[in-house]
Amino acid sequence: MNNDDVVTERHPFEPWVPDDAKVLIMGTFPPQPKRWSMEFYYPNRTNDFWYMMGLIYYGDRNALLLPGTKDFDLPRIKELLNREGIALHDTGRLIRRLAGNASDKFLEIVEPVDLEALLARMPHLRAIATTGEKAAGVLALLTGTEAPKMGEKVRWEERGIDLWRMPSTSRAYPLALDKKAAYYRRILDK
Repeated sequence: MNNDDVVTERHPFEPWVPDDAKVLIMGTFPPQPKRWSMEFYYPNRTNDFWYMMGLIYYGDRNALLLPGTKDFDLPRIKELLNREGIALHDTGRLIRRLAGNASDKFLEIVEPVDLEALLARMPHLRAIATTGEKAAGVLALLTGTEAPKMGEKVRWEERGIDLWRMPSTSRAYPLALDKKAAYYRRILDK
């Protein structure tokens, strides 16, 4: 089977853009819907993103779960994002899954995000953080910058925005939750 035989998928979520967005966090693309526990970004329970955000903002990895469950508390998540000025979207608008899973290694970006249109909605943006290597590479192509090393940033001089590459929040990425949180705190605690 060649790449042309693989079905394309369009991004299922609208960008999450608080009124006063200061930081934009960009992954590559959501997992397949069968892996979702909610219809929102980082919907997979086995992804560390919301556990990490709970640890950063509430000192408790389970703070963004509904009490007594393993389900994410979407209203509380949205309230946190709005309060802290954190926008979410992904670098892929249209993709092909070459191995039928969510691994970036087997994800082909057919069409990237319309970054200019997205940024037009965020006049106060000071930083973009990508959650992994592939997203960082796509963002570098879109901005004409170099992709930063993990945990580092480059300056997008044209826009005056710092572009950070953070560790993947996938559990497949071998880094403890508290160490992932330490990286993300560098851009979220400002």
